[in-house]
Amino acid sequence: MNTRVSAVIADDEPLLRAQLRSRLSRLWPELDVVQEMENGRDIEGVIARHAPALFFLDIHMPGVNGLEAARAIGGRAHVVFVTAFDQYAVEAFEQGAIDYVLKPFNEERLQLTCGRLKERLSERPAQLEALVETLAARLAGPGDKLKWIKASVGSNVRLIPVEEVVFFQSDEKYTRVVTADSEALIRKPIRELLDELDPDRFWQIHRATIVNVDHIAAVRRGLKDQAEVSLKGRPETLVVSRAFTHLFKQM
Repeated sequence: MNTRVSAVIADDEPLLRAQLRSRLSRLWPELDVVQEMENGRDIEGVIARHAPALFFLDIHMPGVNGLEAARAIGGRAHVVFVTAFDQYAVEAFEQGAIDYVLKPFNEERLQLTCGRLKERLSERPAQLEALVETLAARLAGPGDKLKWIKASVGSNVRLIPVEEVVFFQSDEKYTRVVTADSEALIRKPIRELLDELDPDRFWQIHRATIVNVDHIAAVRRGLKDQAEVSLKGRPETLVVSRAFTHLFKQM
């Protein structure tokens, strides 16, 4: 008889949690996902209630992120990092202590992860303190800027490489993420994006607009001495408010 294995999935995106859970159910029928979490805030309570053997932890979560959650878990369960950021995953994997799953989920890679986890279940979970501290230091580094945008497109979550974004434009509730051939909506406001984006590549040109300078085709003087930005591969013209015209003085 196959032994049941309990697991917890922690990710702030409900659709991504559902996708991972669905694929795990096909690849590992004996795995029971006993709880889903939006972040690692209640790790102690989850361990007390379920004593799960496995945690699938998204590295980037609001509140208590995956690294902080792994630190709290210690050696009480096996940990799998779920991430769109390859540099964290590769380093974690090379340490040999844990496994990782990259977003968007690749079923072949996930199957390989499941096979390794089944082998490790007979061993004591690894102590992760040193690895977590290494990854946390890299995560907090000054060069660590946003590299992917998680955006809902219909019933799916799309991961958009940030270099493909032509511009961001906000209204009161949503922010449009516009690429050369598509667009999507996110709930993150402009002011939060500014803190996470590379300031050398992404310039705020209006209180509601951020443009990727790599996608600027031309800048010209518009009405009332306001500058206007035309874009490569997009029909829109973006207005530059007076507060930001100084950005283009040397162009």
